[in-house]
Amino acid sequence: MPENNERSYPPRRRRRRRVNYTAIIFWLVVVLLVVGFIAVMLHMTSKGPGDETTGPVTEPSTEATVPSSEVTEPSTAPTNPPVTQTGSATIGATGDMLMHMPCINPAEVGDGTYDFTPYFTHFEEYVRAVDYAVANLETTLAGLDAGYPYHGFPNFNCPDGIVTSLQDVGFDMLLTANNHTYDTQTTGFFRTQQVIREHGLDHIGTAESEEDDNYLIKEIDGIRIGMICYTYSNLNGDKVALNGGAALPDHVSPLINTFLPSDVQGFSDDLEEDIGNMRADGAEAIVLYIHWGVEFQLKQNYEQKALAQAACDLGVDVIVGGHPHVIQPMDLLTSTTDEAHKTICLYSTGNALSNQRLGNLSSVKTAHTEDGIFFSFSFAKYSDGTVRVENVELLPLWINMYTSSQTGKRVYDILPLDKDVEDWKTQLDLTDSTLAKAEDSYERTMEIVGEGLQKVQEYLSSLPAVE
Repeated sequence: MPENNERSYPPRRRRRRRVNYTAIIFWLVVVLLVVGFIAVMLHMTSKGPGDETTGPVTEPSTEATVPSSEVTEPSTAPTNPPVTQTGSATIGATGDMLMHMPCINPAEVGDGTYDFTPYFTHFEEYVRAVDYAVANLETTLAGLDAGYPYHGFPNFNCPDGIVTSLQDVGFDMLLTANNHTYDTQTTGFFRTQQVIREHGLDHIGTAESEEDDNYLIKEIDGIRIGMICYTYSNLNGDKVALNGGAALPDHVSPLINTFLPSDVQGFSDDLEEDIGNMRADGAEAIVLYIHWGVEFQLKQNYEQKALAQAACDLGVDVIVGGHPHVIQPMDLLTSTTDEAHKTICLYSTGNALSNQRLGNLSSVKTAHTEDGIFFSFSFAKYSDGTVRVENVELLPLWINMYTSSQTGKRVYDILPLDKDVEDWKTQLDLTDSTLAKAEDSYERTMEIVGEGLQKVQEYLSSLPAVE
């Protein structure tokens, strides 16, 4: 028996409790969801209003996605519009109107009036064909009231009828800066400009006041062309002198665009200022008319070349030379400061009208003084603002002189030697003898300018084409 009367029980086996795994998993999921929800909320409330991740909540779409049958065109970058031509301007320039008395006398029609238009009978249609025609008026118009008679060399004074006739046949501007500008002194200097202005023509090279521009901006078909005219001069002491060496008065000297041929830098400085003024006034192209060189020389001299290069370096587009009374070559110059810039230069246009004929001058041994040129050049403007020379043409001229069967007077006739005209004899009303002389004149001219003209035209034809 057990001691102490204790009841002995067999030991109880502990029952293992069955674990309810379904409930555990349920509550675990609930806890995880709650914790996850709290974490998300805490994360969202920690972002500031400017945080880049904050934004509207997009509701999920409940619509079924249907494949689109549309073809989306690829996006293309905008293209610049094509460059097109917007304007065109053709200028025609001829040589010296050197008014000797044998040229003046046949034009008298009575009552003290003079008509020179018959001299231009055959030439007029070419003058009118350009947009703007220019000639060098190598004489003064002093009238007769101041005591100056009509006169040729050496002090030129011509009737006003020459301006009337030049206007009637289509000229638009006269150049008035040359070595004969002051031949009839102050009277002729100012009156010449007044007569030209009264006829409605432009002129450059001289001015009536220092307040006047010493250049002209001419707008033709939307192209603003700056034009300026200079003449060579001499010095009398420290004063400017022209024909005959007499010093110009102080009140006249500043009114003429002059230069010393040997002072290339001085010429360049003056021209640079003038071009700057023209550009400031809107000039898109620059033409320089210049009286220079040596009379009767068939080639340009060193000074002409240096002056032309200086003008090219300053951006001049076209140079039209005069004074030698014979034709001199054409050339294409390249700027030493900008290789892309070219200047077309005709060193001398020769005579347009004069009595300098073979046999009349001891210093002239050939008929080159009977030859002239009508030099036409065309500017084009494009929609991108570019303005450039597009074309040049040289029309040889021959000054025919003959005796009129009607009046018995010697008559002058400026004949255009146009190669596109097949029958000069019929078209220009020539005899066999005059036809031969006209053909000789053409050959003389082309021998001088032909090579340069070809060089210029080849360059122009190489420029990029624009529609």
